[in-house]
Amino acid sequence: MSGAASFGRTGIVAVAALAAAGNGASVNDGQYMAPVIASAVVCAVALLVPPLRWPLAPILVTAVTAWWGWLTVPLLGIVMFDLAVARRVRIAAGCAAVALAANLWGCPATRVWAQERYVSVLFVLLFAVVLGLWLGSRRRLLQALASDVEHLRVEAQLREEAARVAERSRIAAEMHDVLAHRLSLIALHTGVLTTRSATLPPPVAERLALLRATSVEALTDLRDVLGALRAPDTTSAGGVLTPVMREVEELVDEARAAGQHVELTCEGSPERAPTTHRLAVFRIVQETLTNARKHADSAQVTVLIDYRPPATRVEVTNPAGSPRTDTVGSGYGLVGLRERVAALGGELTAGPAGAGAWRVAARIPHPAAIEQNGTFT
Repeated sequence: MSGAASFGRTGIVAVAALAAAGNGASVNDGQYMAPVIASAVVCAVALLVPPLRWPLAPILVTAVTAWWGWLTVPLLGIVMFDLAVARRVRIAAGCAAVALAANLWGCPATRVWAQERYVSVLFVLLFAVVLGLWLGSRRRLLQALASDVEHLRVEAQLREEAARVAERSRIAAEMHDVLAHRLSLIALHTGVLTTRSATLPPPVAERLALLRATSVEALTDLRDVLGALRAPDTTSAGGVLTPVMREVEELVDEARAAGQHVELTCEGSPERAPTTHRLAVFRIVQETLTNARKHADSAQVTVLIDYRPPATRVEVTNPAGSPRTDTVGSGYGLVGLRERVAALGGELTAGPAGAGAWRVAARIPHPAAIEQNGTFT
């Protein structure tokens, strides 16, 4: 129980005890005031001390009310309220029935039935039960909602982490393809040169043989270490690795052929940027074009790419269009893109660009810029 709730409960119990004491002072010129106050204090302590609330407090208050009748009904109302909050309505009804029935043999001057106070007493007790049921249901509802929110938060974190792991695996698989392709070219060309080793100086022939053996071993090690990360359908029919490198122009042409309006502006030569940058640019454009088809199918998409040092830049903007209702996305594509860009030392931003447009921009510093500045801006 929170501090405010505990303070409020203490105040209510104190008011009920004072009411019982006041009731005792009004009967027979205060003849029963001292024992009523003592009984009220004992009941108040039982109601306020958590270890005593169940089952001692209900038993004690019921017994006191059975003797003193309407004088201590406020304390019995608190007991019934507590039981109703805990969904112990049958026990609350039993306490009320025992207290009212036994009061027939209680203190003659304060009997509920002798003075015809049973209507107001029953109303107080019934009101306490109804209020307790409402508050208990509200508390359980809030707890359930808080639990659901916590579950959703944890699920969202797990989904984001899964998106990051999937993107890392995709990066590893792509680099596996590219490196394997280039190592295969090295092994191929050195193999051709070793066939002419008879016409080459012995040291050169020896170095070529060493280079070929090393490249073949490196290719084998690369396949053993990273091959498990590849999807089964990313190899060709003969099991030979093929590079996944594709150009953005090809991706844009495919989007245009599908009816999407795309304006592409490319500055600088892609060959001047590292392979990891080109792969990241391809994934960013691919993801943003896909999102544009889902959420702004009829809008024109503007793609700006700059491969020139000191950083590779990409910016994709699309105005608001007519969202499609036949597609459902995971919502974690940008999480994977941020993971990819962050792994390269860059930064990706996504958000509204004014006039209902949406903008995704990334800046990835070239390795030479990072080495020269020690950081990036």
